Amino acid sequence: MRTLGINHLALVCRDMEETVKFYTEVLQMPLVKTIELPGGGQHFFFDCGGGNMVAFFWWADAPEAAPGVASVEHFPSKPMTAHGSMNHVAFTVDEAELEASIERLKGLGVPVLPMVVNHDDSPQGVAAKMHPGVFVRSVYFTDPNGIMLEFAAFTREMRPDDVRHAPAKAVAPKPELQKA
Repeated sequence: MRTLGINHLALVCRDMEETVKFYTEVLQMPLVKTIELPGGGQHFFFDCGGGNMVAFFWWADAPEAAPGVASVEHFPSKPMTAHGSMNHVAFTVDEAELEASIERLKGLGVPVLPMVVNHDDSPQGVAAKMHPGVFVRSVYFTDPNGIMLEFAAFTREMRPDDVRHAPAKAVAPKPELQKA
C-alpha cells in the first residue's frame, strides 16, 4: 500500500460563515465543496494547494473548544495538547513569502507570532538567525476557531541523517495525589 498524500484534514469550527471568510479572504483558499449533513450540520472543503484540502465540520450543538486539551492553549509558551488531538495545521509556502505573510496577516488583524521561527537541530530547536542547520522556517497564527496554523517553508530536502532519534515509549500516568 502506498498513499499519495493527504486528501484532506477535517477540523471542527464554531461558526462556518466566519471560517469561510477567514479561509477564503485571509488565507485565499478557494472554497471548493459544500455539503449539508443529514440531521443538521455542514461540511465544507477548501483547496490549500498541491492537491490538498482542509475541511471543516459545523454542528450547532458541538461541544465548546477545550484549549490545552484538544487545541493549543498558547503558542509558544503552552504548545502541548492531549493524546489524539490535532495540535496544528502547517501549510507549505515559499520561503520568500514568509515575511510578507506576517505583514498581510497583521494587516488583516490576525494575531500572529511576530517573527519567523528558524527550526534547527540545536538543543533549543530554534535559532535566532538563519544558518545552514535550519531545515524549516515557520510563521504561527490562529484561525477564528482557535486552531493553530503555520506557514512552513522547508529550506532544504530531508536527508537520512535527519532521522536520528529513537521513538519514545509511553509512560504510566502519574498517580493522583491523595487529598488530605
